[in-house]
Amino acid sequence: MMYLGVMYAAGQGTIRNYRQALAWFSRAADAGDSQAMCNVGSLYYQGAGISKNYDEARKWFRRAAVAGNAQAMFNLGVLYRDGSGVPVDYEEALKWLRQAAENGNAGAMNGIGVIYQNGQGVHADYAEAMRWFLRAANAGSGSAMYNLGVSYKEGRGVSANPEEAAKWFAKASTAGADHDATKIP
Repeated sequence: MMYLGVMYAAGQGTIRNYRQALAWFSRAADAGDSQAMCNVGSLYYQGAGISKNYDEARKWFRRAAVAGNAQAMFNLGVLYRDGSGVPVDYEEALKWLRQAAENGNAGAMNGIGVIYQNGQGVHADYAEAMRWFLRAANAGSGSAMYNLGVSYKEGRGVSANPEEAAKWFAKASTAGADHDATKIP
């Protein structure tokens, strides 16, 4: 059921139809599929084929996160960090991002690094940001690779090192870094 929703959402083998995608994702979610729950939340978050509704997105992300879906945990962290339909709450954002990171979500690891780098709800700590960026980069995050490049270029949390910066920028480029990877897909 869930994969039929994916096909409709992507227009693979059929005409793109978000309403059909929502119907199939909802059926799969009702059957307990946590990725389908997360996908329903994403459709509400993006307003894809339906009215944008952050409250519904949050409910579906929370349902999926409680079921163990790391992407949904990341998405909740982003909602609370950015204040999308909820008041900005960095403590709640970090809670969900940490849970997602513990479950291997590289975007969450990078997001935690960004929070420490920017001092969002915590004291700015470039060294801690670097630890999270490195962990995320080792997990495959192109954006974290880019952030490491910037950190080495500007000497944030480490001594400035143009050669190391170039190495990380090259890795980010090869990884297809998306500099908005701390956003909900």
